[in-house]
Amino acid sequence: MSGGIDSPVAVYGIAKQGAEVVLLHMDNRPYADDSEMEKVLDLRERLELVLKREISLFVAPHGPSQELFLQGCSRPYQCVLCKRTMLHVAKAVAMSLGAEAVVTGESLGQVASQTLHNLKVESYELRFPVLRPLIGLDKLEIEGIAKGIGTYEISISAPSACKAVPKRPITMCKLEDLISQQEKVDFPGLVKSSADGAQEIRYRRRDSS
Repeated sequence: MSGGIDSPVAVYGIAKQGAEVVLLHMDNRPYADDSEMEKVLDLRERLELVLKREISLFVAPHGPSQELFLQGCSRPYQCVLCKRTMLHVAKAVAMSLGAEAVVTGESLGQVASQTLHNLKVESYELRFPVLRPLIGLDKLEIEGIAKGIGTYEISISAPSACKAVPKRPITMCKLEDLISQQEKVDFPGLVKSSADGAQEIRYRRRDSS
């Protein structure tokens, strides 16, 4: 779950279907602002209030992976490599927790990493279920749900864009090209490092005054 609009709505939707959810935030610093982490904490609290249950939150380092892609791979492939890494880290964390699927907030065609071509190659050989409850919704529909559950205002507060996004991200990535780019870095190693670095975030201490 990011600090954006879509993923909290996906969490809400899948939890309303009866699933037990565990949040995983990919910490994109230094390619994201510190405010992103605060938004994730606020969103967790809001979702707990709406869903009337406690929700575990894990945070895994993602900035080092972004740096390796920036240094060793072709810039247009940054977003697909980023999303592919997120999925593999999420799978590893899910398996360590006994979870049975990964849930994302992807909506078809909304951004470069969410075109049909890119979704296909990003999931190549993942061999783990990926649930996308928002895949057929447009942005206005997703925003409407977010406003209804009280996550929208949190998500749009202190907006920050990913600083690793290329000017011209590839939108129709070919599998052979993605594999070629992936082989330029130690992909299994960076996935393991990120998954091993995932830590559970407990609740913030409130000022009693």
